[in-house]
Amino acid sequence: MPITLHELDDLMPDMDEVDVKTARGDVTLREFVAGALSHSPLWIKGLFAIRIAVALVLRLETATVPDSRRMRPETVSFTPGEKDAFFTVVRGEEDHYLLLKISDNHLIGYLAFFTDNERPATFKVVTLVQYLRPAGRFYYNLIRPFHHVLMLSMCRAGETTHAKR
Repeated sequence: MPITLHELDDLMPDMDEVDVKTARGDVTLREFVAGALSHSPLWIKGLFAIRIAVALVLRLETATVPDSRRMRPETVSFTPGEKDAFFTVVRGEEDHYLLLKISDNHLIGYLAFFTDNERPATFKVVTLVQYLRPAGRFYYNLIRPFHHVLMLSMCRAGETTHAKR
């Protein structure tokens, strides 16, 4: 079953940025999401520490380092309104896709995970960004190079099961 991303059609007209990464792994969607969202090596923690200073200067609401507790596949929620890491679940469908959201006063960010459910599975990880004020565009352009590296690193972490780590 090919991945079409039609589940995001309602959001696309309002988005200022769309980024799609592809990964492959012999894991389920739950395992992939848990691995990707739990990925928190020291260099990522360092980037979030630098972000605190930028957030304070730009007067962003979220000027803290996100909670990086390990997620387990069984704790990944598909229930709207619940939390997965520091994101809020918007919607999802088990073994198909999961749409998460984080909001601040400068932008709204969405992170979507899709799978084709093959073995090994192909995953699409989609970042959607909507700017709410000029600081949002400035902030995203500032972090853009790091965003790509971070997302690729998260994808690699999601490709392997927790048992292999």
